[in-house]
Amino acid sequence: MSNTINFEKLAKYSQPGPRYTSYPTANEFHNTFNETTLRESFYRADTIYYDKPLSLYTHLPFCKSACYFCGCNVIYTNNQSKKERYIHYLQKELHILQNAMNTEKKVVQFHFGGGTPTFFNAQQLDEIIKMIRQTFPNFANDCEISCEIDPRHFNEEQMIVLKQNGFNRVSFGVQDFDSKVQKSINRIQSQELVQECVSMARKHGIESINFDLIYGLPNQSLESFHKTLENVLNLSPDRLAIFSYAHVPWVKATMQKIDEKQLPNPLQKLQILKNTIEFLTDNGYEMIGMDHFAKPNDELCVAQRNGELRRNFQGYTTKGFSQTIGMGLTSIGEGVDYYTQNFKDIQSYEHALENGILPVALGIVLSKEDILRKEIIMNLMNTSMLDFNAISKTFNIDFNTYFKNELENLKPMQDLGLLELYQGSLKITPTGSMLIRNIAMVFDSYLHKNQTKRFSKTI
Repeated sequence: MSNTINFEKLAKYSQPGPRYTSYPTANEFHNTFNETTLRESFYRADTIYYDKPLSLYTHLPFCKSACYFCGCNVIYTNNQSKKERYIHYLQKELHILQNAMNTEKKVVQFHFGGGTPTFFNAQQLDEIIKMIRQTFPNFANDCEISCEIDPRHFNEEQMIVLKQNGFNRVSFGVQDFDSKVQKSINRIQSQELVQECVSMARKHGIESINFDLIYGLPNQSLESFHKTLENVLNLSPDRLAIFSYAHVPWVKATMQKIDEKQLPNPLQKLQILKNTIEFLTDNGYEMIGMDHFAKPNDELCVAQRNGELRRNFQGYTTKGFSQTIGMGLTSIGEGVDYYTQNFKDIQSYEHALENGILPVALGIVLSKEDILRKEIIMNLMNTSMLDFNAISKTFNIDFNTYFKNELENLKPMQDLGLLELYQGSLKITPTGSMLIRNIAMVFDSYLHKNQTKRFSKTI
């Protein structure tokens, strides 16, 4: 990456924009997509797109206390009975799913997210996993089975249960090792605690460990985050997900506890990101897509080199496109031509299940135009390039004609060295990888139709 980057010119791209875990984004989901629409979508998935395997996501929403940076849908509680009640309703949801879709399809990915999944004890985790495996019995031999873990709520009993049930990946929420930053975000955890968790996972045969880090947090500096990265390397995770902090206090009230004057500005964030990319790539990691890093022999690196990397709500995956079935409060599902999201409030979720109805709150059926633009945007996020001829052939269009305006709008980015435009392709440069969301936004037709949607800033 060039040392002569004009950060002042790049900082102007610090504007609200989607993260593109989906396209169309969740802001376009609407409540006219109901249980009937979802069942129709399941039917199309089982008949027209029957060859697509399954990816399962289960949202376990409980946490003991609030981390101020967190944008997840969380219920804060110490009440054990609430967790038992949640398991009861998950069972109801699984039963309805079993009668609404083909649950015999091959499962290639299974993920526990939250909340804090390990806020459930070992016995509860075992019960949930067995319920899901009974409903979806055909797990592939190479299924990617992973769990998000808060090191502050993790013990060996839980690790044993995960391993016995086939989990082969774990992701530790680290965020930052600096004590001042940790205090600012109400997330105090020592490097020694994380080391103990990593050692426990390695002891039980987990060969793929991911760390989640966040840059742009309050009281964070270029120097302090560099020190965190040095400490991370000493623990040698196989993968790193390094996210830009999204300050959206109008969405998450707990973010209002963060003093905005303590947040790094866009210029500082770009410098932290540049240093992060250079430091990690100089120390044996390869950059994957927008915000992930992995060791060269990791499946993510192999998939990226082979053009097989995919992005979904669970992050980057090597398993190609799969139909995602979301289970639990607020979880999101995805098919070739639809997205669906469960209720975000526990009362509506439970009420639907009490009445034998899938707890769908929102969703969208994708048009042909949506599917075309989704392919383009996801290609950018996955591979940092576009093959115009391949897209033209797949969708029976002439790319250069169809996207004439978009290509024209990319030229200022080309002048800044963010991308390279050719007659038949587009390639994002290493500098452009820091602004990949902005590049993808050029192809987002919804952004230009509705300017009232609110997103976090891209930098």
